[in-house]
Amino acid sequence: MQRQVWLCASLALAGSLAPPLHAQKAWTWAELRDRFAAANPTLRAAQLSVDEARDQEVTAYLRPNPEYTLTTDGNQIAPHDGVWQPLSGTFFINSFSYLHEREHKRELRLHAAQANTRVAEWQRDDQARTLMFTLRNNFVQALQAKAVLEVAKENLAYYDRTLDVNRLRFKAGDIARIDLDRLELQRVQFESDVLTAETNLRTAKIQLLALLNDRTPVTQFDVTGTFDFQDTLLTLQELHDAALASRPDLQAAVQTIQMAKINHQLAVANGSTDPTFGGWWTHNASTNNPAARETLGLSVNIPLRLFDRNQGEKARTLVEVRRDERLEEAARAQVFSDVDSAYTTLENNLALLRPYKTTYLALASRVRDNVSFSYQHGGSSLLDFLNAQNDYRTVQLNYVNLVGAYLTAAAQLNLAVGREVIQ
Repeated sequence: MQRQVWLCASLALAGSLAPPLHAQKAWTWAELRDRFAAANPTLRAAQLSVDEARDQEVTAYLRPNPEYTLTTDGNQIAPHDGVWQPLSGTFFINSFSYLHEREHKRELRLHAAQANTRVAEWQRDDQARTLMFTLRNNFVQALQAKAVLEVAKENLAYYDRTLDVNRLRFKAGDIARIDLDRLELQRVQFESDVLTAETNLRTAKIQLLALLNDRTPVTQFDVTGTFDFQDTLLTLQELHDAALASRPDLQAAVQTIQMAKINHQLAVANGSTDPTFGGWWTHNASTNNPAARETLGLSVNIPLRLFDRNQGEKARTLVEVRRDERLEEAARAQVFSDVDSAYTTLENNLALLRPYKTTYLALASRVRDNVSFSYQHGGSSLLDFLNAQNDYRTVQLNYVNLVGAYLTAAAQLNLAVGREVIQ
């Protein structure tokens, strides 16, 4: 009997120490970013576009195929001395020809294809930049929802403790029933904050899982990170320089100009004449030497480009160069605009956050505690107590939302620069 008791106790202890079957994994931003880069289907499709462009380089550098022609001649079409032997005098001509491309057409096609690959790579990086902002934004929303949920639960717990004290005061006849009812009614606001934060957190997690192409249940997925702000920023000039060096869309615009210039050079080269060299051999007597049965011939075919010298493509590609230069100027102006707008928004958020962190948070907490103590001892009115509770709740939620707005603005600045300048 005693052994059975010890066995049951051991099993119970082992069961209590065993890890849960579906432990919740909390992912950091760095881990999410790596998973996103490896698993997001849109990014994987963009990489396939780059691979496709790289394969086109092989096609662009291929040489023209030689041509082989088999010709028959000497066939009889009428009887000779009343005898028709159509194949008796037939002989065969084997000929080969090859188109020789001049003015480095093949090399220019390769350079154009390589430039197109680099444009595709920058476009892939730009797509990753915008998707990474979406991922970062949802990550911030999840952290913000967790912070709001924590504040809401803390406010609800504090209010419940105060409510318990006032229930005792009501039983003791210290406050009227109408005051207790108003206190009970006020609790729904704190309950609503908790439920709203839980819904927002679940929604943010669902959006993150969609970007990660992950089918993990929401209850088994979580994120973790620092939900705070940095009080120092790079200078605007430093951000401008970083953006000009990093923005993939700007680099794609610059590379597009280079590709357009190569295409213009190729159009000029395509306006030149490409000769076709040929040769043939036949087992037939030569008119100069009937005893010789093997005949060899050579030929050169030179197109006379009197009318078509590729004038239209030359003009079109030259216009394309000028158009791409204008687009590059527009992309550069957009970079400055994006950085300046994001930097201004971030500075405004910092201007609001500093007094909250240094003054308003502590002041709201002190006012709430003092008014609660005063109300419980009959020194303050119910209205003062409710106002103090609402003020504290508002200040706390405002601070959390401001931190979330700061982190969102930081993600926007990272998007504008083209790389993470704020972690």
